[in-house]
Amino acid sequence: MKTDVQIAQEAKMLPIEEVAKKLGIERNELELYGDYKAKVSLDVFKRLENNPDGKLILVTAINPTPAGEGKTTTNIGLSMGLNKIGEKAITTLREPSLGPCFGVKGGAAGGGYAQVVPMEDINLHFTGDIHAITTAHNLLAALLDNHLHQGNKLNIDPRKIVWKRVLDMNDRALRNIVVGLGGKGNGVPREDGFDISVASEIMAILCLATSLEDLKERLGNMIVAYTYDDEPVRAKDLNATGALTLLLKDAIKPNLVQTVENTPAFIHGGPFANIAHGCNSVMATKMALKLADYVVTEAGFGADLGAEKFFNIKCRFAGLKPDCAVVVATVRALKNHGGVEKDKLNEENLEALEKGFRNLEKHIENVQKFGVPVVVAINRFPTDTEKELNFLFEKCKENGAEAVISEVWAKGGEGGKELANKVVETIENKPSEFKPLYDENDSIKEKLQKIVKEVYGGNGVVFTKKCEKQIKEIEKLGLDKMPICMAKTQYSLSDDPTLKGRPKDFKVTVREVRVSAGAKFLVALTGDIMTMPGLPKVPAANNMDISSDGEITGLF
Repeated sequence: MKTDVQIAQEAKMLPIEEVAKKLGIERNELELYGDYKAKVSLDVFKRLENNPDGKLILVTAINPTPAGEGKTTTNIGLSMGLNKIGEKAITTLREPSLGPCFGVKGGAAGGGYAQVVPMEDINLHFTGDIHAITTAHNLLAALLDNHLHQGNKLNIDPRKIVWKRVLDMNDRALRNIVVGLGGKGNGVPREDGFDISVASEIMAILCLATSLEDLKERLGNMIVAYTYDDEPVRAKDLNATGALTLLLKDAIKPNLVQTVENTPAFIHGGPFANIAHGCNSVMATKMALKLADYVVTEAGFGADLGAEKFFNIKCRFAGLKPDCAVVVATVRALKNHGGVEKDKLNEENLEALEKGFRNLEKHIENVQKFGVPVVVAINRFPTDTEKELNFLFEKCKENGAEAVISEVWAKGGEGGKELANKVVETIENKPSEFKPLYDENDSIKEKLQKIVKEVYGGNGVVFTKKCEKQIKEIEKLGLDKMPICMAKTQYSLSDDPTLKGRPKDFKVTVREVRVSAGAKFLVALTGDIMTMPGLPKVPAANNMDISSDGEITGLF
């Protein structure tokens, strides 16, 4: 079969004005970025705000494995399948980060015949949104250090600065650094560090903002440091709000592209799901709901991470009510969760499949806890046997979720028709009773305990001494009445990436709680999760190239 890049390059794309016209977006509401990409004015939402919303479908998955699951591919394929059966659908996705693209994970534009295009642009610089976020974030860091250098009128304690710098790259050497060296003229020496850009609070804010005004207010409320008297110092105290908003005036507008079958796609915002909230922007989702009958969105990694945050954070803030969730799994991945090594996944193994099914079982339960009906999409591989597939059909039905085969990677929208029909049928026959899992006014410890026990299936939470102290300080400042954004490994329901399947009798250690006052949530760091990833021994970047005639190789 052709590579993803070859399929994407051979796709017959429509001019983006035509894609927009099919949705009812007018030409004067578009800002073109070439022939096949455009930003959409926020005026579209204002023009259509009284229109009824379409149905919202979340695509989530089991815990990822080396065998692959295909969540983004399923999202794209389902939107194309919905169009194939006569429905008006839009897919909404996150923007890929350059860090994993050049690292080990690759891009995030789907795969096979279920991709968004132009794939090369989307996986690389796209419309510059992540660059704008990086620049805004680092401008605030520069203003903060300049304030220290110019006399520190705000009485900032340099030891209590919580605003790092960011870069959209995996670079472990920048996790912990010292700035301000070289003499008095070069600033105040202090410890600093870098996070990856998609972990920036500004990325979270861009994705949660409901308007330019809301964006500005949230940016001003970001806490960057504390004074010697332990009082928070915010971006607005540094008179930074206007400049930050100015840098993001275009980035806040959703990006419109298309799939390989010309289904419209909004790709906007890119917070990671293991260290941030893992959902595309509220603006893109809400705009899509005014333009289509069905909107297919996604949340990163498994339902323990992306879906939990989608429900508890994004839907809470945006007033969204998801109508259905699709949990993506493969026979191969479930056998891996059942203990089978990667080189033996092609062999039929019902015993391992039964053991690994417990992971899928838990993710089905997790979605159902929020009152949302579930459909399971089984991404079919040629090595899957009828016994294995029939086993999954029966087990899913026992757990209150019907499973269907998805073949969108190989067949595009045609391979997603069965899934599309099942999703529509589920929405029509099982009304959603969505509700968040916890009250944001619960104590920090109560919220954390509920997530760990209800969503992860653990026994409880262990708090480090540092974390206990931070929680008391947060409560003293009155900043505790916000949702929780868990930073946790994606590979396990627990905080230990080696515990596959459905582990039991475990506790999750929370080592740190950070305040994201602009995003309006608290970030709880568990295990050894890093906010600046590193590159693998052989980075994907080593195999990428472009020929003299523009042919790209190695990008996936």
